[in-house]
Amino acid sequence: MNIKLFNVALGIVLTATTISASAQKSYTQGAITLTTDMRGNAVTIKDYFTTDSTSMSFTTGPATIKILADSKGKFFAVLVDVPVASIKKAAVYTPDEIDQMTAAFPKFTYAPSTETKQISGFNCKKVVATDTKTSKTYDVWITNDITLPENGFAKYYAGIGGIPIQYTSFNQGQEASVTVTGITDEKAPAGAFAIAADFDKISLDDLKAMSGGN
Repeated sequence: MNIKLFNVALGIVLTATTISASAQKSYTQGAITLTTDMRGNAVTIKDYFTTDSTSMSFTTGPATIKILADSKGKFFAVLVDVPVASIKKAAVYTPDEIDQMTAAFPKFTYAPSTETKQISGFNCKKVVATDTKTSKTYDVWITNDITLPENGFAKYYAGIGGIPIQYTSFNQGQEASVTVTGITDEKAPAGAFAIAADFDKISLDDLKAMSGGN
C-alpha cells in the first residue's frame, strides 16, 4: 500500500466538505471528484457525502482504499481492500486517536485578496491562509458558487469564507496540492458509508504495521 498516497487522501477528506455561505447552488448529498499529484502522477479521488457522512475512495496499485467519517468527528475508519492478496481490513480509530490526529493539523488565519479566476468551472477568489503554528502561508482558492454540508471533523479551512476548490491538504507532516474537478448531486451507491461484513476490523496500530510502521 502506498502510505504516502493514503496520507494525502486522509488530509483531503478532512477538507473536502467545508461549509460555505452566500452560494448559488446548495447540495445536501452528492459526489466530489478531486485530483492530487503524487510523485508526478495524477491521482483521482471520489468523495460521496451526505449531511452526516462522507465516504472517500481511491485506488493505489492493487489496493482500493476507502475512508469513512461522520460529520461530528466521532467516527473515522480506513478500509483496505487488496483482492489479489485476499486482504479486507477496516481500521477503526479510537476517540483518542482521532483527537491526536486532529490536534496535529495547522491553525489558520485568513487574508482575502482581490485575485480571482475560474477553476473547474467555479468562480474562485484567492485567500492567503497563514498557519499560526509555523507562520507559513498558503494560497487557497475558494468559491461561493455552491454550498455543501458541514462534513468531516478537522476542517482546518473552516471559517475561510467559501468552499476550497484548489488548496493544500495536510496529514502526518505531509502536504499535497488538491484541485476539486467536479461536484454533482450523484447519490452514493448502497453500502458506501458502512463497513461491509466481510472486512476484518483492526486497530490503527495494525494498519500501521501493514504499512511498514508508517
